[in-house]
Amino acid sequence: MERSIVHMDLDTFFVSCVRLQNSGLERIPLIVGGGDRGVVASCSYEARKFGVHAAMPIKMALRLCPEARVVKGDMELFSRYSNTVSQIIEERAPVMEKASIDEFYLDITGMDRFHGSYRWTNELSALITSETGLPISFALSVNKTVSKIATGEGKPKGNLEIPQSLVQQFLNPLSIRKIPMVGDATFKLLSRIAIRNIQTLAEMPVNVLQEMIGRNGIELWKKANGIDNNPVEPYRERKSLSTEDTFHQDTTDLVFLRSVLCTMVEKLAYQLRSEQWLTSNVTVKIRYSNFDTETRQVTLAYTSSDHTLTKAVVETFDKLYQRRMSLRLVGIRFSKLVRGSYQINLFEDTQEMMSLYQAMDKIKNRFGAGAVMRGSGIYQTKVM
Repeated sequence: MERSIVHMDLDTFFVSCVRLQNSGLERIPLIVGGGDRGVVASCSYEARKFGVHAAMPIKMALRLCPEARVVKGDMELFSRYSNTVSQIIEERAPVMEKASIDEFYLDITGMDRFHGSYRWTNELSALITSETGLPISFALSVNKTVSKIATGEGKPKGNLEIPQSLVQQFLNPLSIRKIPMVGDATFKLLSRIAIRNIQTLAEMPVNVLQEMIGRNGIELWKKANGIDNNPVEPYRERKSLSTEDTFHQDTTDLVFLRSVLCTMVEKLAYQLRSEQWLTSNVTVKIRYSNFDTETRQVTLAYTSSDHTLTKAVVETFDKLYQRRMSLRLVGIRFSKLVRGSYQINLFEDTQEMMSLYQAMDKIKNRFGAGAVMRGSGIYQTKVM
């Protein structure tokens, strides 16, 4: 049976949420992001006409569009709207995967026997907008790759259907940048040998791509040919991330203990970013040599950045650890998680900090989570 896979994407999600709270922001260039040294998290179509785009420094965006209004992001507000949309879809779709805070995949294979799949999806889209006020685009096709690309091509408020017989015809003229796994480095590499549209890529010998790019070359060739057998993974919301360490020898060494905590934060924060989570609640746990166990938690603005979480964890630990008795265990937990499609907290961090995290995560993705670490973790590595 031919699969029916839907990709749904909330249009300019952050902007739409902000406008629902303040109708005076309708139809004006709008930027959602941090302060003067922050970056653009999202922008309205009115701002995009001036060349403004996500991840651009706010200062540069305002030079391009001086009349733009800058509004600080509210992750709690965005999460609430996202959860409402998730609930509407979950109650009606056979299988839903929440890919990010504003992006969903649905597997409605076989629904044509009872309803028209496109008609059903169109009705669901209209229901989401009427219930929440949020505009949404969707595309229906035979797999996740084609439906995601088609959603992008149909924005804003586009509703496309690409049956199997039209998949290659739809993909061929598009830039290879439209394929989700093609980043700047891959695009530049392929451009050097005149591969810029999907048709040229699809007609390349797969073994040549594999030699150029490695294992990803095969996946890239498949996607260019409209082949993607990845399933829609049922949605399961993670509640928290945690880790703890029991020492070989009980200790009161504060430098060592803080170093252990810093290393824990770095590992969990990298996991947050890798899985596209943000946290707003940090809990620190300690266990004394007599097995007494204490915890303390703190609430903070949604984030996944090491420096913000490290500061919160160390300050909480210092308030919690007052007895100066030897410790046998320390642990941390990040909870109240929400989906965030950006690797760091774009509402708080600067362009420089964003570039640093992207560089560190790229090294970790390629060589492993321990390939690069902050100096704060070096002491405990030496000691242990």
